[in-house]
Amino acid sequence: MKAVVLTKFGKADTAFEIQERPIPTPQDHEICIKAEAFGLNFADVMARQGLYQDCPPLPTVLGYEVVGHIHAIGKAVKGFEVGQRVVSLTRFGGYAEYAVADARAAAVIPDDMDYCVAAAIATQYATAYYCAAYTTQLHAGEHVLIQAAAGGVGTALVQLAKSKGCIVYGTAGSEKKLDYLRSLGVDHPINYNTTDFADYIVQKSGKNAIDVAFDSLGGSAVKKARKLLAIGTGRIICYGAASRSGKAKGILGDLKLVFGFGFLASVELLLKSQGVTGVNMLRVADNRPEALKYCIQAVVKLVEDGTLNPTIGGKFSVDEIAKAHDFLGGRKSIGKVAVHW
Repeated sequence: MKAVVLTKFGKADTAFEIQERPIPTPQDHEICIKAEAFGLNFADVMARQGLYQDCPPLPTVLGYEVVGHIHAIGKAVKGFEVGQRVVSLTRFGGYAEYAVADARAAAVIPDDMDYCVAAAIATQYATAYYCAAYTTQLHAGEHVLIQAAAGGVGTALVQLAKSKGCIVYGTAGSEKKLDYLRSLGVDHPINYNTTDFADYIVQKSGKNAIDVAFDSLGGSAVKKARKLLAIGTGRIICYGAASRSGKAKGILGDLKLVFGFGFLASVELLLKSQGVTGVNMLRVADNRPEALKYCIQAVVKLVEDGTLNPTIGGKFSVDEIAKAHDFLGGRKSIGKVAVHW
């Protein structure tokens, strides 16, 4: 089979090679999927830049989700059949014509579901659902801040929040993306390149206005958001560190990110009745696969009934992998980016 292999860290046009590799054999609890497409995520960009600590040693095959048909099934797998069309989370290995996945991280999808829409389900929409419906609950009238709201996870969070009747503040980096956020129903679109989101929220809604903040940026953005949290209901869900992307590798950059978060005393959370939750979907997949299964299956149903509607951000062929990475890494994309074989 063919696989897109990350052979060195650096620029997208020199980091990847398409190589021949053996078709993987599923373990007892796994399925092997003949992929028609795979999705891109910002963690892929950071891995390619050498900034993602969970990236396997090079050379390696990246990729967190695939869409395709089941090729083979492990001995212990139940509820799936060869030939079924599925979307599945992969623990790396997704940039390949065949990929193995834990069967608990897969869900059957309709034959007519667009592969880009399907690719959004496994990682981005399942992440959003885990953040907004599994680790916490959103309630009508709550004020919700969503960073990078025009991205894949951001779009999903906006749709989940609006379905619950929340008032949404969404940040993005261009007027085009702000128009997109308005089309999703975002009440307060904020251009982070021209406006300080914290100042905007204080001016519009006052101090301690945010009930829930979803942060994919990390660093100082988290520190700012924490100061906006409502007393008694405020909680922040951190699920990324995109602000580290594009910066020079090394301990100084890492320390700047860490210290940017600020220092948090547990007693402060207790006194204010606030909460901070970290989300790493790889750890969820490794340690709570039943939770991941619940989220993926719930999202598939919400997409099928129209509650959630993943936006197609970009489709690329496999020979355009560098172009796809640059498109996503350059923050040009709106919605899900996927690559087809």
